[in-house]
Amino acid sequence: MKKSLIVTLFAGTFSLLAGTAMAATGGFTGPDRTEQVSVSQALELGDDSQVRLTGVITESLGDEKYRFKDDSGSLIVEIDNEDWGGVQATPDTPLILWGEIDKDWNETELDVDRVELAP
Repeated sequence: MKKSLIVTLFAGTFSLLAGTAMAATGGFTGPDRTEQVSVSQALELGDDSQVRLTGVITESLGDEKYRFKDDSGSLIVEIDNEDWGGVQATPDTPLILWGEIDKDWNETELDVDRVELAP
């Protein structure tokens, strides 16, 4: 009786852990409405616009904020620690940043949802 209880508990725990791991790695891959834009174009878009930028981070500004640059200009991006997805970057590492424009009275930033290495 004890053995079957232990086996049942072990199997249930394993199933729960496997299900959690699978849920964390799933998702949709395919067309979306995120626009690939330059920094200068992003600065002209409205608040909450979904964008994708390609360029480099030139410096850390502290508090999860960074200066991001492409050939058209630069802007401040906010990348929460969990949104890096394991990507390690230097000022020479080309990146793709996925996120949404955050406009305040006199400032425009990108609130980053995902970071990828650019091909």
